[in-house]
Amino acid sequence: MKLTIQLFAGIAERLNTSLLDFEYIGDAPTAADVKEKLSLAYPEAASQIRTSFLAVNQQYAPADTILRSEDELALIPPVSGGDGTNMPNEEQRSASTEHRTEDGLFLITESALSVEATTALVITANHGAALTFVGTTREMTGEQRTVHLEYEAYVPMALSQMAAIGTEISDRWPGVLCAISHRIGKVDVAEISVVIAVSSPHRNDCYDASRYAIERLKQTVPIWKKEIWEDGSEWKGHQLGPWNPMEN
Repeated sequence: MKLTIQLFAGIAERLNTSLLDFEYIGDAPTAADVKEKLSLAYPEAASQIRTSFLAVNQQYAPADTILRSEDELALIPPVSGGDGTNMPNEEQRSASTEHRTEDGLFLITESALSVEATTALVITANHGAALTFVGTTREMTGEQRTVHLEYEAYVPMALSQMAAIGTEISDRWPGVLCAISHRIGKVDVAEISVVIAVSSPHRNDCYDASRYAIERLKQTVPIWKKEIWEDGSEWKGHQLGPWNPMEN
């Protein structure tokens, strides 16, 4: 069975491709089967493959998910900076650099972000509280100086996962609105990489929902961050231990 698998971040860098055609010997492979076969076939990336999740049709797949040759497959390294970019291919370069969900609340773009524009998406007459979180590129981490960051995304799945965060928030805190804008590509020091805006009738829900949104973004949304230093670079992986985007 021939499987076509999209690769991202450090795995794509290690294998020098963003699209892998993999011949699986056998029938009805599971996500776990394919990950193990990939680890054996590409030992130079085995540790990264084993810590990644397989996405099937833009959804994280449980280990026992049966794969079909027509499925859209992607190997997702730990997000919030992947773990050990593939650069966009020619088709992606020619496509629009701004991608937004139909409701307009969730945005991925190569352009500079507007705090005001994202916040305006959640301001309503019946909400008395609004809170905006702004993430920027930090220059110094300990003794290490960052020159700039590079962000990469699996755009369609990233948008759907952002929208899922919005749904989770409205379920947990009825009436709360959430909008998220995330930049990809090069982001210089002190420039904005992410804006999360929430609004609610009362302020306590705003605080709770804002924290929830950024933590879920770092856990589930397939966006990766590469730190570029004066003397090198590194893809940043999940910072909170073993990574499981399917936990809630």
